Amino acid sequence: MAEGLQEGAVGTQLAIGALREALGRGDLSPGQRLIEAELAEAYGVTRASVRAALIDLTAEGLVERIPNRGARVRIISVAEAIAITECRMVLEGLCAARAAQLATEQDDTELLGIGARMRAAVENGEPAVYSACNREMHRRVRQIADQPVADRLLDRLNAQLVRHQFRLAMRAGRPQVSLGEHLAVIDAIVARDPAAAEAAARAHLASVITALEKDAPGP
Repeated sequence: MAEGLQEGAVGTQLAIGALREALGRGDLSPGQRLIEAELAEAYGVTRASVRAALIDLTAEGLVERIPNRGARVRIISVAEAIAITECRMVLEGLCAARAAQLATEQDDTELLGIGARMRAAVENGEPAVYSACNREMHRRVRQIADQPVADRLLDRLNAQLVRHQFRLAMRAGRPQVSLGEHLAVIDAIVARDPAAAEAAARAHLASVITALEKDAPGP
């Protein structure tokens, strides 16, 4: 092993974390080849660690292995993105309902602050800022919900949707539509109304599905 490179379970977890982060940021494009030697050098781990990480990420649906060609970032079709979002609808609804039950006054302040930043981003025509606030809001609701199983599942599902989510965020008029949906989730949590919070979260994801369907190929 080259001096300083991480190997074994530690190296594998470092590679998995780095790859997940890169996928989550959209740094790796759908269909992009994942070359073990380049990734090992970039992340400071052994090729064996990268190989093990790619096997794990393949099982999660983030990577696919092509016979005789190695691994690449898996391409998620619009139809699959819709199916994934249908699953998110259930899990996000669960988390919103639990957040409404468990939120503290400090949580309320943080969520309302995120909502205010989202509103300002829409008013100022800053879709990238809005998209970042969007992710922060969903992440914070999940933290408040304290449901680790749902949180892990959503991490895996969301990682597969990065490109579709980014395209929606950049679509003209989409932030204006989703702003009210997000604010409804926040308001229901602050009001300690689990049923309304779940309904608002589900309504938001239903709206996302409708938007995705516009990208679906015709018959």
